[in-house]
Amino acid sequence: MSLFVVDVEADGPCPGLFSMVCFGAVKVSPELQTTFYGQTRPITDDYKPDALKISGFSREEHLEFPDPAETMEAFAKWVEAESKGRPIFMSDNPAFDWQFINYYFHKYLGHNPFGYSARRIGDLYCGLQKDFFAGWKHLRKTTHDHHPVNDAKGNAEALLALVDMGLKLPS
Repeated sequence: MSLFVVDVEADGPCPGLFSMVCFGAVKVSPELQTTFYGQTRPITDDYKPDALKISGFSREEHLEFPDPAETMEAFAKWVEAESKGRPIFMSDNPAFDWQFINYYFHKYLGHNPFGYSARRIGDLYCGLQKDFFAGWKHLRKTTHDHHPVNDAKGNAEALLALVDMGLKLPS
């Protein structure tokens, strides 16, 4: 199995009604050097200006991004090339990140290389701490700045800190 931490920036709260702006992925390894960055132009006319603003891009810039089919094809090829065995999707918030990636993979490729599930880093930390409300984001080293590769890297750093606390990851 290979673990990938993914982060998504979008122009609204859900796919289909709104669009993914960009996303980043980091393959989990001690170095955290293997990354992917993708941008996708809008798939709907609707967007929430406050949501888009978080990504740091204007609507005009977003409209010039690559075709989502091309970006998702490149991402799928990258995941396949970087995977040993089944790829596992992990994120800060799969309820948000997963839904966009899953939707775009199915819409443009007809399948999701990650399958049908994802893991939330915070839930792993809560389990290790035996505390449903334990906060974990202090374990990040890379500043959370809404560039999705940086955010994914920070989240992967937190995951690796969990390993130092005793979490066993698949080899």
